[in-house]
Amino acid sequence: MEQASDLNEIKKYLDAGIEPPRFEMAGPREKLFFDPAALSCGIVTCGGLCPGLNDVIRSIVMSLHHHCGVRTTFGFETAVSEAKRATCAADAEATGARNGIGLVKLMGRDSGFIAAFSVLVDNQVNFCLIPEVSFTIDGFLSALKQRLEHRGHAVIVVAEGAGQELFEATGELDASGNVKYGDIGILLRDRIKEYFKKMGIEISLKYIDPSYTIRSQAAIPHDSAFCLLLGHNAVHAGMAGRTGMIVGFWNHQFTHVPIPLAVSQRKKIDPEGWIWSSVLASTGQPAVMR
Repeated sequence: MEQASDLNEIKKYLDAGIEPPRFEMAGPREKLFFDPAALSCGIVTCGGLCPGLNDVIRSIVMSLHHHCGVRTTFGFETAVSEAKRATCAADAEATGARNGIGLVKLMGRDSGFIAAFSVLVDNQVNFCLIPEVSFTIDGFLSALKQRLEHRGHAVIVVAEGAGQELFEATGELDASGNVKYGDIGILLRDRIKEYFKKMGIEISLKYIDPSYTIRSQAAIPHDSAFCLLLGHNAVHAGMAGRTGMIVGFWNHQFTHVPIPLAVSQRKKIDPEGWIWSSVLASTGQPAVMR
């Protein structure tokens, strides 16, 4: 059984007499490609910690054992939930002082989903800066000054990959082969202090970087259950001989997604889409800060 995509897209294919593209449904198969009695499995992970990672690994091991008889052998909502603790702390610090500013740096090298959704779950945030929407230091500082003049405090959330155009490219790579990014949190912290000092305005700025606190969190129940099901379906796919694919979740169904398709492009926030529009409505920040 295969899972199709949007109904309007499907109709276009059917009207043209063409079979629509489909993902193969994930799940157990009638026939196993490998002999469980003669199978040893290794589990390889890459990248850093992520809420739910241990849940996936555990479920793979348990599924291999209980479902297939093999004896040898990720969490977005969790991240947003923990990020809210940081933004709430930043708001408490900001509102507790005259011209108080709470600055929180969150994960998000190339996409600002965690930063954006941390704003949508906490309407105390006044500025959200993400990689998909460029800004200038002067434009941002001007907007921040206006906020302090009108409300006396401000909370800022910035994704780690935001504002990279403000740094000189060094070409340096990290241990994983990724381009080393400038630290936008430290840059904003220092430039905010310098700006208001020159203006003769006293501020109280608190900088919070909870990145590794978030990464090391145990998954919340929803993420934990989702990760377990990902692990189960990964085992079913592997035992059926499927390779070159990952387990995905499409139209509320677990599917097999070819790796080339999965990595063909990065998912990003559309600056003209509903997510960013909702963020702007929540924060009240200018749509353009240049």
